[in-house]
Amino acid sequence: MNFKKTLMSAVAGVALMTGATQAVAGGHGEITVAYFLEWPMPFQFAKVNGTYDEEMGVKVNWVSFDSGTAMSAAMASGDVQIAVSQGVPPFVVAASAGQDLQILDVAVSYAENDNCVVSSGLEIDKDSADELAGKKVAVPLGTAAHYGFLRQMDHFGVDLASLDVVDMAPAEGAAALAQGQVDMSCGWGGALRRMKEHGNVLLTGAEKEELGILVFDVTSAPAGFVAENPELVAKFLEVTAAANAAWNAGAVLGEVQDVMLPVIANDAGMDVDATAETMATFVFPSVSDQLSASWLGGAAPDFMKGVADVFVESGSIPSSLDSYSGNINTGPLAAANAM
Repeated sequence: MNFKKTLMSAVAGVALMTGATQAVAGGHGEITVAYFLEWPMPFQFAKVNGTYDEEMGVKVNWVSFDSGTAMSAAMASGDVQIAVSQGVPPFVVAASAGQDLQILDVAVSYAENDNCVVSSGLEIDKDSADELAGKKVAVPLGTAAHYGFLRQMDHFGVDLASLDVVDMAPAEGAAALAQGQVDMSCGWGGALRRMKEHGNVLLTGAEKEELGILVFDVTSAPAGFVAENPELVAKFLEVTAAANAAWNAGAVLGEVQDVMLPVIANDAGMDVDATAETMATFVFPSVSDQLSASWLGGAAPDFMKGVADVFVESGSIPSSLDSYSGNINTGPLAAANAM
């Protein structure tokens, strides 16, 4: 078992960087926003069309990352001011380490688009998951996929100490699975689709949800940046919400999605068919839903505490916060809703 030391080092690094100076949009006239490639979302239509720059009055620089833990580190160093679609687990890891981050909205819910895949050559499924003992597994540590992996192994009664867990970004894990270098790989998006070409999942998204393994991402930012730029942040969320609303309306009015889909696909680095297939598994909650007790208004802090406790129990992080309610700031989203 070698992932504990690796994740502990990552947590310590984030904690050390927490004191770094955060860039202020008002002083620089531009901000940097983190996002994922091969993770298609409605906001990318607004991104490509320059809507964020126009509505916010600043130049928005977009930088792609391969994991939510890397996003946390970039926000801690001041290189990134806002992260779109950061997984809750990497957010929790950073917050638990003392990084003063805030959740600003629910970016996307996607139980079917984050999972672990077992090599087809092993012929292991949910009825024979105990045969995973002794196998090598690629997991992007501190991410939603890592949390899902831990919960699934606990559900199946697989001793973590019996596994050789290696820290790999999803794209690397997909390649390793294809080359037979690992027996199971965990990830999301385009990497997950490639993994499935060489294996099978143990549990479907619906089966995971029945076990309480929720999977959703958030828009996050350093608390200091939000406090210093509340209107700018609210404007960013307003543009995102408008793009989501247009996409959701397009589920009924197909021509809307027909216009948005190719633009989003190109920006995500994917073909149109793969983008449509991926986004069909995504849910983009409305602002009113996000502010309700089902999400940021109630359930989210308890879920975050549950994620943190799973990481603590597995030895992945040293400790959790008593509560994560202080890491959720619904003020900018409420302001965006009133714009």
